[in-house]
Amino acid sequence: MPVLVYTENAGGKFKKSIFEVVSYAKAIADAQSTTLTAISIGDVSADDLALLGKYGADKVLNVSADKLKNFVNQAYASVIAEAAKSEGADIVVLSNSFSGRGLAPRVGAKLDAGVADGAVSLPELSGGKFSIKKTAFSGKAFAVVELTSAKKVIALTPNSYQVVDKGTSAKVEDFSVDVKESDFKAMLKEIVRSTDKISLPDADIVVSGGRGLKGPENWGMVEELANLLGAATACSKPVSDAGWRPHSEHVGQTGIAVSPNLYIAIGISGAIQHLAGISRSKVIVVINKDPEAPFFKVADYGIVGDAFEVVPKLIEAVKAYKATA
Repeated sequence: MPVLVYTENAGGKFKKSIFEVVSYAKAIADAQSTTLTAISIGDVSADDLALLGKYGADKVLNVSADKLKNFVNQAYASVIAEAAKSEGADIVVLSNSFSGRGLAPRVGAKLDAGVADGAVSLPELSGGKFSIKKTAFSGKAFAVVELTSAKKVIALTPNSYQVVDKGTSAKVEDFSVDVKESDFKAMLKEIVRSTDKISLPDADIVVSGGRGLKGPENWGMVEELANLLGAATACSKPVSDAGWRPHSEHVGQTGIAVSPNLYIAIGISGAIQHLAGISRSKVIVVINKDPEAPFFKVADYGIVGDAFEVVPKLIEAVKAYKATA
């Protein structure tokens, strides 16, 4: 029974998080001594589809019907479920992205499968048990869940598994499904993407600012540091509520949850609502002039100092390092 992995695309291109999820699914397939089939839905070039073989997919199913070129939650779930049935797949893997969080339970319901969303490690297979470590309580804790159903759906948290270049290739096949009209009752009319910015959920590094920056006119140094590091920019809820930064940069329990390898918090006190959105970060650096700021309790590295003195020095240090690297 092969493993099936859904590979979502953005504007016809695959992001790094998709190569992570293909690598992750390949590791599961290897542990099960089976093959890995990928499914792509939408308008993706043949070269990009074949690229999935590099990360472990043995076969790629390409679905390119006109009605499915834009993401439609219920219809995409039907296609993925039918592909799993066609391939005889017992395990379906997808990214725990915004789309993936909507798809996972729908695919699970259609396959009568157990669902583990927010997975952060490979499943442990012992004594017939299939256990997965996942995030819980808005990322403030981990839970180990055991899937006892015959079919399983796993949604992998971005930046939780490394991209593994297998140097292999995959054959690409067209795949078609008769999707019911009822699956198109709710349609997205338009998706507007910020093409010149790094996506927050996929970012390896995030530089984030809070009210300690005193106003939107001071965000230049945050953006300069982010540009030097190849990072995405983010902010706390009070900052977006005040209109200093767009709500699309709001990180926290009521905003975007991120899981970068490095999160740099500048002038953010560390309210529990903000920590809920960044707790899956691997390394947290906090810059704040208040030594009693709650953020320091969860930081891996802390700098007690004025952001207007510390950040410019940090920028110069990064520039100096890059000049000699």
